[in-house]
Amino acid sequence: MTAPALLVIAHGSRDPRHAATVHALCERVRAARPDVRVETGFLDHCAPRVPQAIDRLAAEGVRELVALPLLLTRAFHAKTDIPSVLREAAGRHRGVTVRQAAVLGPSALLTAAMERRLAEAGVQAAERGTTGVVLASAGSSDPEAVAVIASLAREWQRTGWAAVRPADPSSTSDAVAALRAEGVRRVAVVPYVLAPGVLPDRIARGAAGADFLAPVLGDAAEVARLVLSRYAACARGFLPVRRAA
Repeated sequence: MTAPALLVIAHGSRDPRHAATVHALCERVRAARPDVRVETGFLDHCAPRVPQAIDRLAAEGVRELVALPLLLTRAFHAKTDIPSVLREAAGRHRGVTVRQAAVLGPSALLTAAMERRLAEAGVQAAERGTTGVVLASAGSSDPEAVAVIASLAREWQRTGWAAVRPADPSSTSDAVAALRAEGVRRVAVVPYVLAPGVLPDRIARGAAGADFLAPVLGDAAEVARLVLSRYAACARGFLPVRRAA
């Protein structure tokens, strides 16, 4: 039996580093699962857009498709935008079954990826207890997404960091200053963001007063493993996206 194809859905950005990072991540996934066809579609700015990617897969005979949102929280794109695009595509291709996988976060693998990025930025394991971390996400107005980030910060602090403070791009510098005011010896900023672009650049500017700035999650091995885990769970039996009437 042929494994369902995997369509990784990324947000997209005018910054060329964004698409390059998404493609690098997908290469890791392909290398780990050569039996699975892996393609990429973007919601905005980059090509191919999601509908065009699905059209191409359908034209090439793909009949089982897992659509995986490359998102860290369940907010507007995961709840509304992507399901709408997938329903429309399913309506155009009657012989194609499209299933939407769960978003990536929260997951212990994402925390492990952030630990990796902090280590790459120079944060020493022995300094964990005297280092405060600013968990800088893209931000959201969705209460569920906000609660997930807050919970992640609380749980991560329990692993031994002096403090873990959530922030968004507009409040990163304030979070750094607050940790300094609390007497934390070292401050590290880690972007809870998958790929470079406008928001990670704003986070980087807000991290000017920190001792360490970690890279984005990018194509970390843990992220690739998580993509495959979400794919496998969906391929085992998520309900098809309803076709348009």
